[in-house]
Amino acid sequence: MRDLLTISRLTLAEAMRRRILTAAVICGAAFLVLFAAGFFFVLRETRAEHSMSLIERRVMLNILTLAGLYAAHLLVVMMAVLLPVDTLAGEIASGVIQTLAAKPVRRRDIVLGKWLDHWVVMAGYALLLAGGVLLIAWSLARFTPPGIERGLPLILAEGTLLLTLSIAGGTRLSTVTNGMLAFGLFGLAFIGNFIEQVGTMADNQAARYVGTVASLIMPSEALWQLAAAQMQPTLMRQLGATPFSPLSVPSAAMVWWAAGYAVVVLAIGLRAFQRRAL
Repeated sequence: MRDLLTISRLTLAEAMRRRILTAAVICGAAFLVLFAAGFFFVLRETRAEHSMSLIERRVMLNILTLAGLYAAHLLVVMMAVLLPVDTLAGEIASGVIQTLAAKPVRRRDIVLGKWLDHWVVMAGYALLLAGGVLLIAWSLARFTPPGIERGLPLILAEGTLLLTLSIAGGTRLSTVTNGMLAFGLFGLAFIGNFIEQVGTMADNQAARYVGTVASLIMPSEALWQLAAAQMQPTLMRQLGATPFSPLSVPSAAMVWWAAGYAVVVLAIGLRAFQRRAL
């Protein structure tokens, strides 16, 4: 455990030295400022018209807040993939990893230490962005989406899944290949879910099967769809009242599948790093 925490601390120091965290915080802050400005002006326009009912107003606020959370979740996904994408692959290519591996430190602790450090950073970034969006919505409109205690952990779970994939990929793949694989699987999940939603709308069972298979190959998008479904009233979701209302909502079993998926991917990465010649 001491070796693991030491590796984690060294990884965090390296990220700060390379100003990765600084760049991420600046981008996150810029996003929140932009979201706050857009939210404020839309809200002011609707107040000036005085033509919206209470239900219409809450639907609009829910759409705006979910739009902000959707953008936040995409930034979390980018952070989860890009932050650790070079942490093992780059160090292996440059030979830096040999310095650590030559010391009495187990290779497993090297991988787990880096995973732990990057997960803490990613979780903090997710909290900053999602918390910022919710704080803006509450400050300007006294509005909070329903079910955030269920939706936000699912966004964090999606980030954890992609972070694990990026860490594990770095044990065998080059930096560019690793990044392409992670984003490629994310894109596959996105397209698969889109096909599933269209198939549900058109009552096409074959299209729904395609989406389900894509979610099994990469369950990241299913986690977001389930999170979005949790953070809006059931009636809005059933009527498809917002762009973020999934017609086909993943079951809770998909959460367990994603958790098992992350554990297996990390185990494969640990085994690959143990066997790799450095």
